[in-house]
Amino acid sequence: MLSRGAVVAGGALLLQPQWVQVRNMATLKDITRRLKSIKNIQKITKSMKMVAAAKYSRAERELKPARVYGEGALALYEKAEIKAGEDKKKHLLIGVSSDRGLCGAIHTSVAKAIKSQVSTLTGAGKEVMLIGVGDKLRGILQRTHGDKFLLTFKEVGRKPPTFGDASIITLELLNSGYEFDEGSVIYNRFRSVISYKTDEKPIYSLETVSGAESISIYDDIDADVLRNYQEFTLANIIFYSLKESTTSEQSARMTAMDNASKNASEMIDKLTLTFNRTRQAVITKELIEIISGAAALH
Repeated sequence: MLSRGAVVAGGALLLQPQWVQVRNMATLKDITRRLKSIKNIQKITKSMKMVAAAKYSRAERELKPARVYGEGALALYEKAEIKAGEDKKKHLLIGVSSDRGLCGAIHTSVAKAIKSQVSTLTGAGKEVMLIGVGDKLRGILQRTHGDKFLLTFKEVGRKPPTFGDASIITLELLNSGYEFDEGSVIYNRFRSVISYKTDEKPIYSLETVSGAESISIYDDIDADVLRNYQEFTLANIIFYSLKESTTSEQSARMTAMDNASKNASEMIDKLTLTFNRTRQAVITKELIEIISGAAALH
């Protein structure tokens, strides 16, 4: 073969190295293949950024009226100063995430907060159960906290969340038969296009609310009205957290895809420079060989 030969020296079989020209040509093909691959990836990230920007604009518009529901739902808890007693042991954590990735630390931040809460509450001797909204959150916590999941919900994040989605989650929780005393909804609260914060909102059972000492300041609240209000409040808080989480997710995805596009541009520039240098080296090497061969003939 031209590119590799064998020579016996001292009883050992030595392989001569390949021709430099063949190696450089292979390098040029590899660089060309990588350039093409990175350019295709850059097209995808730019397209995903545009899609995320459109979804973010809609989510941000819908978030403003949804915040009224979330703030109003917590008014009773704050005015009546509702708190669960020390003897209440059952705690429920609802984590709000989605089914889609490529959005930074959106899912892991919620999972980290849930792990911290579970560790703290379990250490205090309380029984903790989880509800996962979004398949990504379930996937992160399944290995370590799979036995604590009460309910999980998929198909989250593909379409903008509605109050009907929050009502379904609330109805499934109420029909599950699990009687919790208090709990929290953990979600990502939207702050700006490049910033979000993992936050939580309290939730209470009907028995905890009706048994609060300060609830007596409301004179004309009977059991049916209080139950209906409690169910509606729970749905409002979940709806509000879904809206906040969706807006945070789209803004994070838009930022992540923008960063990925910039990184792809830097890689393309570096590979283009490497390609040009390698090609120039190959051309120079071939010219030297041609001139050397012509000089040898004369």
